[in-house]
Order: sequence, then structure tokens, then C-alpha cells
Amino acid sequence: MCNLYSNTTAVEAMRQMFDVLPSNVHLGNAEPLSAIWPKYQGHVVRLNSEGENELVSLSWGFRTTKTSKKTGKTLQPAAWNNARDDKLLKSGLWRSSFKERRCLIPATAFCEAKGRQPATYYWFGLTGEEKRPPFAFAGMWTLSRFEGAEGPQECPCFTMITTTANELVKPVHPERMPVILAPEDYEPWMKGTIEDAGSLLRPYPAEGMQVLKSGETEKADML
Repeated sequence: MCNLYSNTTAVEAMRQMFDVLPSNVHLGNAEPLSAIWPKYQGHVVRLNSEGENELVSLSWGFRTTKTSKKTGKTLQPAAWNNARDDKLLKSGLWRSSFKERRCLIPATAFCEAKGRQPATYYWFGLTGEEKRPPFAFAGMWTLSRFEGAEGPQECPCFTMITTTANELVKPVHPERMPVILAPEDYEPWMKGTIEDAGSLLRPYPAEGMQVLKSGETEKADML
């Protein structure tokens, strides 16, 4: 499960990397995001109504209504920031988004924790000529509608998809890792059939990744 990632790629670099027209960049004066947590804003590449790539800012985690089991009072909504690859067509929370609203989540690193009190935090990234090469997670987006403390609310949001951990991630998180897509897979993920998209849900090759940093703090400024 991934609960923290970073995206320090400049807006113009993202625009070129994901083939987004200048008129379809809706990020304003976006700054690099060194630490993105659930319910925080993150950058997303999705298809607009004309079928073109657009860059937008959405909140991380599909929202659902959450109530207290003791009092029945409405609490802060739950945020579902990860979606298992084997649940996408089985769960009503994910099904329509997997079929109709797939997206790319730009990133430069993601964090996983090992152990407790204290935990050791590992930042993973790709190998390459750059210190932290940019990449994209496989994601989905939706407009979540839910009951909040003040009544009905809605939130444009996204989630990232996880799959089986590869050999680099497995010692830290034995079961899961985010799905990282290769550049040639961006278009099939966004525009392909369900079968096309499903075939891309696999662990990224361990030899193409590296541990960027580890330690007893999860702060992104370690990088």
C-alpha cells in the first residue's frame, strides 16, 4: 500500500512528457510536490471531453461516506487511495472508473515503510540518467459524492492501482506496490480496451528501479 509519493517534475516537462497541449494544462502556477499524502492534491493526466490529454489537480483518494459505529454520526469521509488490480472489476467502487476514467499519475518517487517504533521509510524511484527520473503510476479518477458533516458533498479525486510487489520492493512491503507504466503504455492505458488496460497491471521490473533513500523519517526532503 502506498500512502506517500512525490512529484517534483516541472509543469512544462510534464506537459511534454505526457503530450498535453498548452491549452489543456490546468495547473496554474503549480509548484513541485515533494510530499503527497492521501486527501492532498496531486497532478493527474486524464482525457478531456474531446479525448485529448489534460493536466489537472485532483485530491488523492476516492471518498465514501463514513459514520461512527457508536453514535451514527457522520465523520470525515474515508479516502481510498489504493485500488488492488484484482478488485477493479469486482468492486463497485472501482468498476466504472476502470472502464471509463483511467488516468496517469505523474511521480518521481514513492515511499513504503518497514517495521514499527521506529519504522524505516524507503523511497523508491526509477533508474536513469537523471537523479530521479519522472514516471507515471496507473490511476483512475472520479467525482466522489458522499455525505459529509455538513451534508452532501462532492470531490474530484483519483486513486492509484497496486499490484504484486517486485523483488526490490518485496523486502520492504512483501505484498503490494503501485503499478508503474512504461511510456509506451500510456496511450493503451488511457484509451485502450479493458483487456488492453488489464494486461498492463503488472510489477515494474526490479532492475529498472532503485532505493533512493531510507531512514527513520518519511519526510520527502530526505531526497
